[in-house]
Amino acid sequence: MTSEWSEKSTADLMSRYVSKEMGYNVPKEGWRICLAHEFKEKRKPFQAKDVSLANIWGHIGLGVRYLKFWYKKTQVEKKAPFIDMFGAQPLRQIYGAPLGGIGGGTITRGWRGEFCRWQLNPGMYHYKTVIPNQFTVCLRREGKTVYQQVLSVERPPTLQGWNWGYCGEYAFYHALYPRAWTVYDLPGQNVTLTCRQISPVIPHDYQDSSLPVAVLVWDIENKNEYDLDVSIMFTMVNGSGQKDDKCGGHWNEPFHLEKEGEAVSGVLLHHCTAVNPYTLCIAAREQSDREISHQTAFSPKGPCFSLWNDLIDDGRLDSPTGSSPPTVKGEKVAAAVAVGCSVPAQGHNSLEFCLAWDMPKITFGSREKEHMRRYTRYFGTTGDASPSLSHYALTHYKQWEKSIEEWQRPILQDSSLPSWYKSALFNELYFVADGGTVWTEIMEDVDISGGIRSEDGGLPAQPTVIKEYGRFAYLEGQEYRMYNTYDVHFYASFALIMLWPKLALSLQYDIAGSVVQQDLTERLHLMSGLYSPIKTKNVVPHDIGDPDDEPWVRVNAYLIHDTAHWKDLNLKFVLQVYRDFHLTQDRQYLQDMWPICQAVMESELKFDLDGDGLIENSGYADQTYDGWIVTGPSAYCGGMWVASLCVMCKMARLLDSEELYRHYKDLLDRGSAAFEKLLWNGKYYNYDSSGRDLSNSVMSDQCAGHWFLRASGLGDGEFQAFPKEKIQSALKSVFDLNVMSFAGGQMGAVNGMRPEGVPDRSSVQSDEVWIGVVYGLAATMIHEGMQEEGMRTAEGCYRTVWEKLGMAFQTPEAYCEKNIYRSLAYMRPLSIWAMQLALNTSQKDQTTTA
Repeated sequence: MTSEWSEKSTADLMSRYVSKEMGYNVPKEGWRICLAHEFKEKRKPFQAKDVSLANIWGHIGLGVRYLKFWYKKTQVEKKAPFIDMFGAQPLRQIYGAPLGGIGGGTITRGWRGEFCRWQLNPGMYHYKTVIPNQFTVCLRREGKTVYQQVLSVERPPTLQGWNWGYCGEYAFYHALYPRAWTVYDLPGQNVTLTCRQISPVIPHDYQDSSLPVAVLVWDIENKNEYDLDVSIMFTMVNGSGQKDDKCGGHWNEPFHLEKEGEAVSGVLLHHCTAVNPYTLCIAAREQSDREISHQTAFSPKGPCFSLWNDLIDDGRLDSPTGSSPPTVKGEKVAAAVAVGCSVPAQGHNSLEFCLAWDMPKITFGSREKEHMRRYTRYFGTTGDASPSLSHYALTHYKQWEKSIEEWQRPILQDSSLPSWYKSALFNELYFVADGGTVWTEIMEDVDISGGIRSEDGGLPAQPTVIKEYGRFAYLEGQEYRMYNTYDVHFYASFALIMLWPKLALSLQYDIAGSVVQQDLTERLHLMSGLYSPIKTKNVVPHDIGDPDDEPWVRVNAYLIHDTAHWKDLNLKFVLQVYRDFHLTQDRQYLQDMWPICQAVMESELKFDLDGDGLIENSGYADQTYDGWIVTGPSAYCGGMWVASLCVMCKMARLLDSEELYRHYKDLLDRGSAAFEKLLWNGKYYNYDSSGRDLSNSVMSDQCAGHWFLRASGLGDGEFQAFPKEKIQSALKSVFDLNVMSFAGGQMGAVNGMRPEGVPDRSSVQSDEVWIGVVYGLAATMIHEGMQEEGMRTAEGCYRTVWEKLGMAFQTPEAYCEKNIYRSLAYMRPLSIWAMQLALNTSQKDQTTTA
């Protein structure tokens, strides 16, 4: 379903494009924007001052405690707090698809072509546009340069000897992750350039997907009646725009590598910091009709006439031999690689570049342990892999593209799916690589089991899947710096289990190993102001740590809640265990996880205070919705408890445990009856059962438990937890109220809505739209045969984020109807892959029925 407002928002992004050129083999589907576009709406991040007067009183204690924590962290320890309420990232409406594979760091190239977001040190982001990092085109006719232009719309105060200020109205950007295209129509030249960037993010590929590389192919179309010689120059600073770029000791050197009949040449930029040193590499593929030249080192300050004139003279660079001297403190150094070719009249040619970076050994903030990135299994740990990485990328990228196209083609060619959905599905996947992601080899001395072995109800010290596929972690968000935040991973996990299932299982083993651990050290929790243990036994941790500390070693870096009170985390673990088994059919995984599931479910039973089979909430008991007060059983936690009992019954049957099946079936029968009695109001499930004024608010995520049952092939017959007609009535109520009665039905589903049709403003989160929750809600609707409603619901979020607010490749956790957003670049929107699973399931069911 495509509405008039959505067609207009798409056209707006390209309204300033004046050329008719559409580039070389640029696909139809994806996110497209003219380089001259300006977003009209400028939003601000949520900060403490945005808490309403009605909510301030309940948060005064939290505010005081957080201020003390923030001061100690920033002023005493000189570190960044894991959530900085006083330094939220401002909205920069500039980002494009990140470069690089999974777990080796990322470099983001903005949609206007700038290199502007850096995540080389694991999990730590640097937001800096490094102006000298550019591509420049040189056109020559009959031995004379007729046109030379930096392909940037910028007009910086530095490098004034270069020709800046390319007219953005003659160019557009198109993203379909993990590829992106930038089309430049060179005014007055009858030449069109198409830069295609390719990152090796390939489903079910656990080797090439780990590589810290990207290939940039330039297709050149000459529309003239005469031949042209065309050169493209790639310039790069040794560093990422941080202070350590000037710390001294950095140096560059040219290289040439030939093997297996293929050769590459370029420059290595050695960044020699004390912690996590790395080598950047800019390189090109050698071919008989291409000329590669380089400048080993130049100063990226001042007018820099020499480099510019070097290229303009003959379309090539001087190519000096030997290494550059190490930089002195206070200086920066940059390098350049140029490639030239002939392009016949009315003809086409192409040039191929690679950007690679080699940081094989990493330490996190505490510097306690050294970890080896996943790609070192194939390219070694010695730090000299950049030439081999670039050679491999330039000789394999065509196969990567073939694999990417085979994966994406069935969805892109499905005419029943709207264009916006195809763009959202693939482009939201950027976070798998750019979520502060680390993918490491497991060291020989690491025991993930928590010391309890399989025979005692625990796990192997090093499960096979972790030994073979490594350890995987990604952040809750680029601003919420916690690895594998489990209540949010519950939503995002669909992308992993569908596309890289071995990584999803590896993450689950890590979480399972931490469940049996405990740390009874008392610690102040900022929300409650009370002291409680850091980690209690048989409780799923909120996360596995902060990259500025030591992840995997000190689990649960989160300081706001007591883990013992997070009822939904345990339930989310159980639901994910079965869903993952359903999608992988890995029976060993099911057997390994079964005793852990039993342990966490038994720990939940202590919250069944009246013995009716339904757990009760008190205070801040739902981790995901931690701003809402809950009293008594709730739709969210209660629904997931009932769903978890359902999957426990199914797992008991699969593992031939009839006694445990009867145990959980009794709880399921009683719990389901209590859930319906206490929470069903005739149209939907009340937020909670307390009977207070806001108990009957309409929660958009009230069917989360049922969603996971449907995603796991359950929810009917013997393994039905909720009456079908009630689920459909609840979803219709959510669509009518939370979606269509909010912002004209054009911004997705608000978290909480009052029955009379106004948003619930009882907390700082109740009147927010959470994009990842909306995608999960849309998936639930699709499972229940409400595909049109599901698509309309999700479309509002995509249009708002990508086309109205300028938040491409930084989809936030939340936005309000006006003015405010919260937590840019967030994990949860990966849940859009739950929509694809629902569509796949629906199609399969229709085929089976037919």
